[in-house]
Amino acid sequence: MTEFDPAPDSDAARRRWQEGTDTFARVYDTVLGITSPTPYTEIAEIADCSPNAARKHLDRLAEMGIARADSDSRPATYERNDAYLEWQEASRIAADLTVEEIIDRVQSLESRRGEYEERFETTDPAEVSVFDREDHDAVHERMAAVSEWQGVIRDVRLYELARQLAQNDGHLIPA
Repeated sequence: MTEFDPAPDSDAARRRWQEGTDTFARVYDTVLGITSPTPYTEIAEIADCSPNAARKHLDRLAEMGIARADSDSRPATYERNDAYLEWQEASRIAADLTVEEIIDRVQSLESRRGEYEERFETTDPAEVSVFDREDHDAVHERMAAVSEWQGVIRDVRLYELARQLAQNDGHLIPA
């Protein structure tokens, strides 16, 4: 179902989560842990609420852009909207750093991206075969490098978005 199970593990932690959190917050927490389309009935079970309550809150989260809904599937499925999480992170960066600090960070990240592109002789990490080495350590090192490269590309995108937000008082385009 998911890579991350948002429900607490122990019975005591689960009870505290249920008692200290309202239904909307439990559905919100649950959907943020969903990485693939998941039936609302399953989300309701994790969030410990009725399917009707889960669907109502999931529809609200979809309207807010926090979740994505596929109402045509039976039962309807929902998953988190990664773009929402990226927007939230970029907004935090824009609030925490000056435009100059963001620009410096982007330049540093672009330099690192260029190093990976030169090392692997491509601009796309998906084109790199990590298994073309016979040595296990070399394969592992290559996998780690490609993963870091993908993280650098993601960070360039986030910091560029943050720069736009910081330069335009929280908007993507000048007001």
